[in-house]
Amino acid sequence: MKEEEVNRCQIQEWYPKFKSDSIKTMIHELPESFIEYLTDDNRPFLLPLSIDDADALPNRIHKPEEEEDFEVSEGSEDESEQPLPPPSFPELETKIKESIKALGGSVFPKLNWSAPKDAAWISPTGNLCCNSFSEVALLLRASDSLVHDLCRVYDSCSDKTVSRPPKFFLALRKWYSSLRPEMEFRCFVRNGILVGVSQREVTGFYPALVEKKDELITLIQRFFTNKVKQSFESESYTFDIYVTNDERVKLLDFNPWGAFTLPLLFTWEELEDKLNGEEDCLEFRLVESQCGVRPGLKTAVPYDYLDTSPGSGWDEFLRKADEQLAQQIRSPQAGA
Repeated sequence: MKEEEVNRCQIQEWYPKFKSDSIKTMIHELPESFIEYLTDDNRPFLLPLSIDDADALPNRIHKPEEEEDFEVSEGSEDESEQPLPPPSFPELETKIKESIKALGGSVFPKLNWSAPKDAAWISPTGNLCCNSFSEVALLLRASDSLVHDLCRVYDSCSDKTVSRPPKFFLALRKWYSSLRPEMEFRCFVRNGILVGVSQREVTGFYPALVEKKDELITLIQRFFTNKVKQSFESESYTFDIYVTNDERVKLLDFNPWGAFTLPLLFTWEELEDKLNGEEDCLEFRLVESQCGVRPGLKTAVPYDYLDTSPGSGWDEFLRKADEQLAQQIRSPQAGA
């Protein structure tokens, strides 16, 4: 994988070209001071001071009687140790506030490559829906996965010359509460050929998808041929799409081939082996029964809480899930 292939997958690079076939998005360049705020682990976890006093978390109910337990006499602490003031980004907050309003009042955020999906647990709504700058900042600051964008995105590049891009961007994407997660799919393109399509939401079984499998693959192939193949410059990559109720296909994202991109219901070895001189090598994989569900690929707790080291409970669970999935795929009765 080359640096230029990673760079093409940044949303500020591909969105202008595919705007008419994607979700409405507004993109802002982030000041370096905000990037330092996101990456500074030496400071307390403080949300930026909001210009309109918005708070991303519910206010604690004030109970004066509880304060008696926390009274501190004068001179009992070093008065020179003053708490650090919360950061403030008034210009960025104003721009984000205007974009949220323009996008209907609710958005979900992402940086150049990634969205803070692992931080949804900390949101009052339990998802990535944001209605204010404070809620956007909360998700970005709490996310472990965004550290990849900020510090390690080029680690898998054979021609790595830098550790981070020169600029970071915040993409605010219109929030649709009616979107159905089972209608999102990841498409795998190898040497310009669509070789695989996987259900994106692999933590659930949706019988209706199995019934629509042939119809869906036709829609996806047509979209790739007519919209993506001649317009995206990389030879090998993945792209995520959403299929609407009226059978329109919306482009959601691009990701590099391999490395940090999840292969979902495939393995990268399987996808690499798809091209054996055969043009018609496309395979469409769905969770076709309850046995194929992959809950280990989506968790709503901080990454640090999960022990996936060899011998751990999660390691054993994922190993068994892989075995069951492989058996389901090999079985001629799969999905019956």
